[in-house]
Amino acid sequence: MASAAEQLASNLNFSTFAKAEDLKKRLWFTLAALLVYRLGTHIPLPGLNPEAYAAAFQGQSGGILGLFNMFSGGAVERMAIFALGIMPYISASIIVQLMTSVVPALENLKKEGEQGRKIINQYTRYGTVLLGALQAYGIAVGLESGQGLVTDAGWFFRVSTVLTLLGGTMFLMWLGEQITSRGIGNGISLIIFAGIAAGLPTALAHTLDLGRTGALSTALILTVIVVAIAAIALIVFVERAQRRLLIQYPKRQVGNRMFQGDTSHLPLKLNTAGVIPAIFASSLLLLPATAAGFAGGAQLPGWATTVVAALTHGHPIYMMMYAALIAFFAFFYTAIVFNPKDTADNLKKHGGFIPGIRPGDRTAEYIDYVLTRITVVGALYLVVVCILPEILVAQTGVPLALGGTSLLIVVSVTLDTVAQIQGHLIAQQYEGLIKKSKLRGGKRGR
Repeated sequence: MASAAEQLASNLNFSTFAKAEDLKKRLWFTLAALLVYRLGTHIPLPGLNPEAYAAAFQGQSGGILGLFNMFSGGAVERMAIFALGIMPYISASIIVQLMTSVVPALENLKKEGEQGRKIINQYTRYGTVLLGALQAYGIAVGLESGQGLVTDAGWFFRVSTVLTLLGGTMFLMWLGEQITSRGIGNGISLIIFAGIAAGLPTALAHTLDLGRTGALSTALILTVIVVAIAAIALIVFVERAQRRLLIQYPKRQVGNRMFQGDTSHLPLKLNTAGVIPAIFASSLLLLPATAAGFAGGAQLPGWATTVVAALTHGHPIYMMMYAALIAFFAFFYTAIVFNPKDTADNLKKHGGFIPGIRPGDRTAEYIDYVLTRITVVGALYLVVVCILPEILVAQTGVPLALGGTSLLIVVSVTLDTVAQIQGHLIAQQYEGLIKKSKLRGGKRGR
């Protein structure tokens, strides 16, 4: 038998949406915020020669710059004020979350609840400023080393570039937080989603143009499309997959009445980490290329040149490192967002138990055992979805926007946002039912 929430979800219709005034305000706010983001990706960096930069970018668009450009929504291609995107914030989040598992003081802050999370978020913002400033300075030095890219090179250009790009990143971080609190969905994920989605029509048109000119065969283009559709279907299926653990509640007596024991389920997602492993892995692999930008026109040491070349998008070592980091962050982030011990304690507190498993530590061990097994499958799924299309992109020259990482982010964020919209509509229906029951009760009282 379907649950009450499932029954309400099946009854959702357009009239329910029309009555959800709060949801409509949240949607309009989210769309307006994303529009501001897209406008910012077209405002060029001051002191740059647009024609010379566009010509220089075309020669490097298939490598690491293309990956930067995909995550920034085309801002790198135009060297706009949002060229750094949200990646410094994501990198700072990785570092802080790793430190919470190593530094006891940060681990204790994490356990303090809301106040501790606010302090950790503040540290993340400080880290974003530091990483953003370093990356912006590297970009400024790299631009000055190019022939004719900067109209007036010098410290004034470097300082203005750092302030502009860092200000753009901090504004996007603030904008993402506003979307999360006042809009629909996760703001940071939606900003990345908007950038990738904006490039999909251009990527598809470019792929078809390659077929028209003969650079790609028709069979190869069809293969790319079939792989992309198969990847989307796999993402939708796995992101909705759950392992449900049966939870039973014993009979209880309230006064002279005996209430029958109830049953429910503890849902464990097959991919608890979502798109975070792919984003984290991509941002970490971008760091060596950013560090190389500090050298400008200077000659790098032999080992540094080898490392940067090996971590070029499409290189076999890059692919292996990418797969390993995705698997690592799938387990790492799952351990952060889901604590079996806390879940077992909450079940014990409310009298719930898993049939055949003793409450307390044994329940926590069982939940951890099940979660580890399904996370292995989830990590393997993430590696397959992200790596196989990337290999196809590297071998064929198809735009990066049709790669596995971009498809995973677009589909996953869409599913998450739709689920939140549905949740708001269900809440709206619940409120309507409660109001109707109160009105009926009032009429009976009269």
